[in-house]
Amino acid sequence: MEKIIILDFGSQYTHLIARRIRELKVYSEILPFNVSINKIKSGDVKGIILSGGPDSVYQPNAPKPSKKVEEWILAGKIPVLGICYGFQLLAHMLGGNVEKGIRGEYGRAEIEVLEENDLFKGLPQKQVVWMSHGDIVAELPPKALALAKSKDGLVAAFKLGKLYGVQFHPEVKHTVCGREILRNFLFEVCKCEGLWDIGDIVNRVVEDIRKEASSGNVLMAVSGGVDSTTSACLIKMALGVDRIYLVVIDTGFLRENEAEKAVRLYEKLGFKHIFLVDVKEKFISRLKGVVDPEEKRRLISQLYFEVLDEKADELAKEYGEFKYLGQGTIYPDRVESGATGRATARIKSHHNVVYTHLSKLVKLEPLKDLYKDEVRKIAELIGVPKEVIFKHPFPGPGLAIRIIGEVTEEKLKILRKVDKIVEEELRKSGIYKMLWQAFPVLLPIKTVGVMGDERTYRYAIALRAVISEDAMTAEFAKLPWNLLERLSSRIVNEIKNVNRVLYDITNKPPATIEYE
Repeated sequence: MEKIIILDFGSQYTHLIARRIRELKVYSEILPFNVSINKIKSGDVKGIILSGGPDSVYQPNAPKPSKKVEEWILAGKIPVLGICYGFQLLAHMLGGNVEKGIRGEYGRAEIEVLEENDLFKGLPQKQVVWMSHGDIVAELPPKALALAKSKDGLVAAFKLGKLYGVQFHPEVKHTVCGREILRNFLFEVCKCEGLWDIGDIVNRVVEDIRKEASSGNVLMAVSGGVDSTTSACLIKMALGVDRIYLVVIDTGFLRENEAEKAVRLYEKLGFKHIFLVDVKEKFISRLKGVVDPEEKRRLISQLYFEVLDEKADELAKEYGEFKYLGQGTIYPDRVESGATGRATARIKSHHNVVYTHLSKLVKLEPLKDLYKDEVRKIAELIGVPKEVIFKHPFPGPGLAIRIIGEVTEEKLKILRKVDKIVEEELRKSGIYKMLWQAFPVLLPIKTVGVMGDERTYRYAIALRAVISEDAMTAEFAKLPWNLLERLSSRIVNEIKNVNRVLYDITNKPPATIEYE
């Protein structure tokens, strides 16, 4: 099977490159930047991509390929595309000069294509791209040809034989012709055929699980969401129904009747071992007095796995010891938790990637390299119900991080009722499926209002609705005024503890989708 190898130098966008290539029906595989030559040359490799990263190539400890891989790349027998740091690294390895720029280029920029070439074939001479760099290629390698320049006259792309480099990020949607540039690299430069299909991921994942977990039982906490459900179904496909044990943990931070709905879902999907654990009081008690968002996430994660660990010991007495821990982790979880790349920063902790009390178990994470939309496609392929596939993402810590400040039983009751109203109105309006995510947040303030000629002093609710492709970036949804008015009216009239509704109009970045 033909494939493109991506060497990862620490960019948060590395997996986005892989995802864009798969969208173009070519298989891609991400490997560490210092991978061995034997590993990188395994199989039908059509081309190499050097990812971006946070380092400077002239620093003493800057990440670079192994000597043999570098020699293979510089031999020029296989097409290579360097992106951002990869662009600078390629120029540096070829004998060019990389320096710190007088000022960086960040965000939208305009480039001008200087020479007709395969990489920009059929594309406009002037293009809008997405830049994110402080260093520049001050001097091109000997015999290299500048293909494009930025508005400031800096080299934005170059070519030397089959070796190409671009200073910008073609993988992000803000680069207007980014998809076409990657398409040209795959089909004009690398001569790929484009026969790969997302169904191949299912076959590969199932086969990998069979090899990794040839014997022994799997313990898995599930929520009824698309990630954990799809992961559980893939593990069941690989190992059979007798070896996987599902645990639904009711933390008290779930939406109305969510735990019971999850149990019914897994019964419907044919799972044999399903266990509901009700620990609402334990979780609410643990968070008493806690207001820091990261501390909330840490405590919830810790207690979550303590509960799962206790349940594992209990089940092991009846069914035998567990050898594996199944998880529904997807790639954006790992990015935000700082669990990917060489120097990826932690933005916020995710409960299933930061702490595990079950350290003796081997983790099975079938979806760890995939984005949510890819998970949904796989879910559809393997028969996960549509109501699960198109359900909005829900955070592992649940409503606890949609209550800003201390979590109390009273606040949870308020938020559950508001959440139900929001979902009902969005579904009724036909907008629910158009949104990536929409939810209410209980703010840590009370405001003055007037109802029935009387003064009120009650909670304020913020509504958050976003449109996104993969949760790496998101735009606030421009909901119709009449819908917002209906939502506000229902919330303040039906929930007696609320007298004000606000609408969040912040994109990601600078904000995250969730508030905590």
